Amino acid sequence: MRAEGHSSQPWYHGITRHQWTVLVIASLGWIFDTFEGQVYVSSMNEAMPDLLPGMDGLDSSERAGRLAYFNNIAFGAFLLGGAAGGVAFGILGDRIGRVKALILTIATYSAFTFVSAFSTEWWHLVSFRFLVAMGVGGEWAVAASLVAEVFPKRARAWSLAIFHASSVFGTWLAVAVGAYIVAGREFEIHFAGLGTVASWRVGFAAGALPALLILVIRWKLRVETEAWSRSRLSGKERAGRALELFRPALRRRTLVGISLAAIGLATFWGVHIYGKDLLRAEMEKQIAVQAPAGSVGGAASGDLFARLKRWEMLGMLLASTGGGAGLLAFGAFAEGIGRRRAFVLYHLVGLATALALFQWVSAPIAVLIALPVFGFFTLGMHAGYAVYFPELFPTRVRSTGAGLCFNFARIVAAPVLFLSGWLQRHGGMTLRGSASLLSLLFLLGAAVIAAGPETKDTDLPE
Repeated sequence: MRAEGHSSQPWYHGITRHQWTVLVIASLGWIFDTFEGQVYVSSMNEAMPDLLPGMDGLDSSERAGRLAYFNNIAFGAFLLGGAAGGVAFGILGDRIGRVKALILTIATYSAFTFVSAFSTEWWHLVSFRFLVAMGVGGEWAVAASLVAEVFPKRARAWSLAIFHASSVFGTWLAVAVGAYIVAGREFEIHFAGLGTVASWRVGFAAGALPALLILVIRWKLRVETEAWSRSRLSGKERAGRALELFRPALRRRTLVGISLAAIGLATFWGVHIYGKDLLRAEMEKQIAVQAPAGSVGGAASGDLFARLKRWEMLGMLLASTGGGAGLLAFGAFAEGIGRRRAFVLYHLVGLATALALFQWVSAPIAVLIALPVFGFFTLGMHAGYAVYFPELFPTRVRSTGAGLCFNFARIVAAPVLFLSGWLQRHGGMTLRGSASLLSLLFLLGAAVIAAGPETKDTDLPE
């Protein structure tokens, strides 16, 4: 597809080797960033029960409610940690440079995902999720600013959509951990004197591997972007001043960005990720009907455990793969019909697909067919944050602004998830009911973008 309003050349014409290198490295950082976040999603139904006392004595309904409650606490902690890290590392990226800050964020999320494997209490895991999220939130803001400043205007939407779409590979890695490590009990390891190490811990320990990317960054990216260097040399205003984002000139843009991201994060953690659980729940019902009476208990084990876990991971794979296509397509929509109209399209169709999935679709085969379409729109809009947020702010606060919008929104979204967990544990609301209720936020997102500027075909603010 050609970039509208420019030459007849495709968007990638003339892109240099250095620009491609920056995109690849930023995308690798985001892939592993996503893996560190999603590895909990792929193992949350095994990790948290191991750390909660008294789970075996509960019936299936009480067990599900308690598990949802504590998992949502973990999600909330992850959102709050991302908010803290996104703002802190965003400011750091504007002050010390994109490359140095990128290295620090990757080191942070790699180290604390690895340490999560040694959790012995539920609050240990929750605390480590907060610290992992600090690196996760910071990496996105710095990497998005890096790509936006390196690529030319005609290629900006496409390159940033590719950057954000690369996250699907991180989700696939997390799916592989869930399907072949968590579900495959053969990965449980026995150490003399330490007992058996649960397979979900092995999955978290693998989170140390992304730290190797730091060596690649130090080798390939030895200089900062021209835009950042010019801004630092001009010295007109101090870089990375978060309060500047709330001054009259930028306040409206900042509030629009925070609102969009808050809606996207609340619906991701409260709607999108539960597509996989819906498939597992429907398959569990079908297996219960087909199995002899009394052969399926409240807590799956052995072959049944692995079978259900792999159905759950298939659901996660389908939703994330559809989401990856949606992320890539956002770049084309943003370049063709503009940033604001692309957001409206994704929010409205996202609402329709979510309500259809959680209210009307029930047969396992129908869920399998619906999940990629559901993922396309409920996840695909997130590429818009990578495209849109760096275009809202001048260079001296670009990383700070993008980081604050994407990550301060986590503070706004966290109470929504706490409420969702409470409703499922104490309010008697089902998974379908909770996800359907939160999907109404998509309608609000379609209204919020009307207050933002259209940035298609504009230069980055200096």
